[in-house]
Amino acid sequence: MTNSRASSSAPRPRTAKQAVATALRAATYEILPLKSAEEKVLAHVPKDVELTVTTTEAKGLAPTIDLAVKLGEAGYRAAPHLAARQVRDRAHLIDLVTRLREASVDSVFVIGGDAAESGEYPDALTLLEAMKEIGHPFSTVGIGGYPEGHGKIADDLIEQAMKDKAPYVTQIISQLCFDGDTTIEWAREVAGNGVDLPIRVGIPGAISRQKLIRVSAGLGLGQSAKFLSKQQNMFWRFFRPGGYNPNKLIERLTPAFAQQDNNLQGFHVYTFNDLDSTEAWRQRWLAKLS
Repeated sequence: MTNSRASSSAPRPRTAKQAVATALRAATYEILPLKSAEEKVLAHVPKDVELTVTTTEAKGLAPTIDLAVKLGEAGYRAAPHLAARQVRDRAHLIDLVTRLREASVDSVFVIGGDAAESGEYPDALTLLEAMKEIGHPFSTVGIGGYPEGHGKIADDLIEQAMKDKAPYVTQIISQLCFDGDTTIEWAREVAGNGVDLPIRVGIPGAISRQKLIRVSAGLGLGQSAKFLSKQQNMFWRFFRPGGYNPNKLIERLTPAFAQQDNNLQGFHVYTFNDLDSTEAWRQRWLAKLS
């Protein structure tokens, strides 16, 4: 999530090392609203690390909103994912926004969502338009980006949707992509298309194979199947000999953070709730860059 700490007009650090250190210091963590999530955040995540809380079709928006509110009360800045297709109508949207406002939650991440049927808002754009109409209080509003495209949406439609949503939002968070060159080229294309928004690059945290298995099981059978179908590339990389190490991806992306032809300004770490090892990994990087 890029936020009040970063904007597309902010001055770039002079060197790649400075740029990636800044990006890692301001990294945001994505967490799943599972039973142990709050306890793990409190135990392992510093208060200056901002969070997003995912939502699932199976569990609906309630666990996501509940966890974001609880983490806010504990002193974190936590942005709930608002899945448009799970918002029934204007009254439901007003209720959600009112609860978040009363809890002083000032950041959200808006997605279309995977629900087979939708209410009044079939996609992220219609929800963003409705949020503006009712006067939402959020200082940070994020949307998703797709460095490798979207399996169900044509590239030209994704590009147009990004342009349409840009006036309503403050940042883009990319989906996981394990190819640094692909991410860099995509970020250049986004900037070249006139979308002048800061981009957080979605990267995996320091996650073990066993952790991915447990997370998948914890999502429930139906939701786990959807998760697996979306993350086939990730699972192949984690389960090959030696597993996956995010360091090479960081090293490949580093030079781009000091270049002027893209809006790469931060990392968004998909932690899968493996927060202790992910935070330890981030601290090792920061120590190396200091």
